[in-house]
Amino acid sequence: MRRLALSLIALVTLLPVARAQSKPMLAATPPMGWNSWNWFAGKVTQEDVKQAADLIVSSGMRDAGYVYVNIDDTWEGKRDASGVLHTNEKFPDMKGLADYVHSKGLKLGIYSGPGDQTCAHYEASLGHEQQDADLYASWGIDYLKYDLCGFRTKMNADAPNDKLKQNAMMRDAYMKMHDALVKTGRPIVYSLCQYGFDSVWQWGAEVGGNLWRTTDDVKENFPSIALIANSNVGLGKYAGPGHWNDPDMLEVGNGKLTLDENRTHMGMWAMLAAPLLAGNNLTKLTSEITGVLTNREVIAIDQDSLGRQAERVYQEGPVQIWSRPLADGGRALAIINFGEDTTFLRGIPLHLKEAGVTTGMKARDVWAAKDLGAIKDDYKVVLRRHEMLLLRFSK
Repeated sequence: MRRLALSLIALVTLLPVARAQSKPMLAATPPMGWNSWNWFAGKVTQEDVKQAADLIVSSGMRDAGYVYVNIDDTWEGKRDASGVLHTNEKFPDMKGLADYVHSKGLKLGIYSGPGDQTCAHYEASLGHEQQDADLYASWGIDYLKYDLCGFRTKMNADAPNDKLKQNAMMRDAYMKMHDALVKTGRPIVYSLCQYGFDSVWQWGAEVGGNLWRTTDDVKENFPSIALIANSNVGLGKYAGPGHWNDPDMLEVGNGKLTLDENRTHMGMWAMLAAPLLAGNNLTKLTSEITGVLTNREVIAIDQDSLGRQAERVYQEGPVQIWSRPLADGGRALAIINFGEDTTFLRGIPLHLKEAGVTTGMKARDVWAAKDLGAIKDDYKVVLRRHEMLLLRFSK
């Protein structure tokens, strides 16, 4: 009888742990959605966000996995005498907007920062972290992008020329908002936007980050995309389910990117297990751009449940090969021509052994949606400038 009683006590003791473990992990795969900044910048309005939500649904993007509709900077108004932050005239009803977005099967994201001002010099969260977190939760917010901009002024003022102290201040500031979000009881994805300072990939998860920027802002041109992709070499060991390296938002469909460049951009972000946050004008989606953004096979690589980021396994001149292990025991392989030549005229050895491809695996050309069967290192590859061959190998 005594043994039975002890067993029951042990079971009751473990129940809270079991309940805690049963909660779904936030950002178990890289978040997918759309962010207002790349297209609208400071001109975004509530109606723009509603329209974006509608178009994410009608374009098929929602069904492909894009669920977050994220408002970036310039939604903020002023604080009242109690310190409560109000929206400005562009966003007259944030709770109503959240309800609308949720009614579409989507989630709403918002923006702030640890300083007293945001990048665009609107009200940020310094000294009001819990107050703001509670406000976001009351509105029904699902995602917070927390941008370092204004806090850098405070860091420089409080600890001039003392990088160690500045970095400690930065970590504490991000931890403070994480704790505030947790206290709300609402699951809110936490995005650290601080441009890779102090090797954030080494400590971002410790302060509660679900994703963290690894570089400066991406631009709508291929050199920027290539630079950022290569800046993520060697960072894979720091990322995984619940915490991701973030090379910034997608520029697919923006600027003068060619189809090859859009595909390479999308494919490279998928190889990096990166968050996929589109930033294009959804009112002018072409079938070509929709096809890039909603390619289910590319998205499946990005969202692979193993959560392992690709690493570069080969480089010769402008040509690189990146390899990513997948949950089914297969591999994703990206062969990219980062060079400016119109064609890369000689065959490129695939270096399959170095890439982790084992005998008997069969290849599929993802962008061409074509099964290739078992291939060898001498499989002929000719790449146009800025083109990617994306292969998926399966057992």
